[in-house]
Amino acid sequence: MLNHEIKVSQVMMSIEEFPCVEEQSLLKEVLEEMTQKSIGIVCIINAERKLLGVLTDGDLRRMILRIQKPFSAFFVDDALDHAAKSALVVKSSDSLEDAVKLMGIKRVWDLPVVDDDAKLVGLLHLHSAIDLLLKKYIQN
Repeated sequence: MLNHEIKVSQVMMSIEEFPCVEEQSLLKEVLEEMTQKSIGIVCIINAERKLLGVLTDGDLRRMILRIQKPFSAFFVDDALDHAAKSALVVKSSDSLEDAVKLMGIKRVWDLPVVDDDAKLVGLLHLHSAIDLLLKKYIQN
């Protein structure tokens, strides 16, 4: 049994550590940001940091296969046009155990972390969560 006292806030990445772009960003900019930060998700926010959508590597693959146009034509698309607008999210005060269970049920590697006003405050990455849980589990 995992420790319910571990919170998402203890392991979440800060906004500077993962791909995060503003709503008017082009798909090319999103791909560059994802490549630079080496994480397969980008969060799209407005000027107030409200989460507007997410786009993952898998979303991009499915989009390329579904939409029949030259690959280079995608680069000038607004990223938000292809993003999931109702992203699965957690709060920093949520238990890490519950968040990891949700990730398993929904089969996702990453969950945006938002506050009560839907402002993006971080990202929960499965690898980081597992690392912390393993350290806690091994110490006990």
